[in-house]
Amino acid sequence: MKLRADRSVLCVIDVQERLVPAMADADRVVARCLRLATAATILGVPAILTEQYPKGLGPTVPSLAATLPSPLAKMSFSCCGAASFSGYLPGAPFACVLCGLETHVCVTQTAIDLREEGHDVFVVVDAVASRHAIDHDVALRRLEAAGIILTTSESVLFEWCGTAEHPRFQEVRRLVIDS
Repeated sequence: MKLRADRSVLCVIDVQERLVPAMADADRVVARCLRLATAATILGVPAILTEQYPKGLGPTVPSLAATLPSPLAKMSFSCCGAASFSGYLPGAPFACVLCGLETHVCVTQTAIDLREEGHDVFVVVDAVASRHAIDHDVALRRLEAAGIILTTSESVLFEWCGTAEHPRFQEVRRLVIDS
């Protein structure tokens, strides 16, 4: 299945100041999350930003916080466990594009819950990370086995555009060239 901007939601999960430094490839993950958030803004894709226990893990990194709507604070690992999360989602089944931290905890639990609710779920592999490579790798295998679609940020951007004739294509293309 292919992504469409008018039937997608971007969920940026827990890219927080105290959590990011512990991640493998932290700079790449933050950059790819920012790429997705910027493209979502350009193309009108709704975006949700979450923060896991912000009192302990701090706020979202500034570059993402400046690009996305106010974060939804949560204590549950799955975003679906946050009381107001469903209010951010469209009513009909949609494609949910997930990125953020950590692959094996909040990203996996959110992806599985959304899939069980009947949504198509895409996890952006170059925009997720865990502290340990084994947790990240096993989580990706588990997600794929559960019917979650693994993709890359560049694939998402070009699928959201659909064609080089899209009126905002050049803006989105620059996000790929500049990173």
